[in-house]
Amino acid sequence: MSVGMKTYFETNKETWNQKVAIHAKSDFYDLDAFKKGETSLKRFEIDALGTNISGKSLLHLQCHFGQDTLSWSRMGAKCTGIDLSDKGIQLAKELNSELQLDATFTCCNVLETSKYIQEQFDIVYTSYGVIGWLPDLKPWGQMIAERLKKGGVFYMVEFHPIAWMFDYTKKEPTIAYGYQQKEAIYEEYEGTYANTASKMISKEYGWNHGLGEIISSLTQAGLTIEYLHEYDESPYDIFPDLIKTKEGMYVSKDKLFPLLFAIKAFK
Repeated sequence: MSVGMKTYFETNKETWNQKVAIHAKSDFYDLDAFKKGETSLKRFEIDALGTNISGKSLLHLQCHFGQDTLSWSRMGAKCTGIDLSDKGIQLAKELNSELQLDATFTCCNVLETSKYIQEQFDIVYTSYGVIGWLPDLKPWGQMIAERLKKGGVFYMVEFHPIAWMFDYTKKEPTIAYGYQQKEAIYEEYEGTYANTASKMISKEYGWNHGLGEIISSLTQAGLTIEYLHEYDESPYDIFPDLIKTKEGMYVSKDKLFPLLFAIKAFK
């Protein structure tokens, strides 16, 4: 890894370490309700995986402080979560112990997962705001193939790449970034998506990846795509001026482009 790339990841790690304490106290993550038994999982991932999860081994990539990992564990899966943030992994381990679950957690760069975890899994899962932190998806796809058992399932649900073309730090969001921009995007702003009133300064390097690149990174690693779905709604109110539906989802006023996509693949 180049010196510049190490700087990018170190900057992101520091920001995510700061976010952990803020997010743990936020209504967005609602840890009190979670501890009382409420799941953090949304209907997309539950519909895709939740009907037959008990007894399966599951690797959760970029798990933050482990709420989804622990939600899958509550449903009977044998779970492992990994994340770049050591503060996030520390809190995940504390929650696992407090809730008397049997998940395990490892701190590492997601691209280096196979250096830290040699086990193969029935399911590899990742969701919501994950691949934008990665400069190159080829090693990501290869790592997923390495960690999946033959016949295993990969599932991701993620914000649509079109949504990341906009600069949301402006009063009126405008298209500022390429659909598949190769250069790193640096943003520095006050607050986080989970607590916009926070005074922390988020310093972040990210990359945009189009659907073609995402699909190709998986198929070139040997996975077979079962489906690619696109949705004009999101379970999270993280983009400006979204409208809440009676089903509790969020949509843009004009629905001119999708907000989410989901991919299910198998090895």
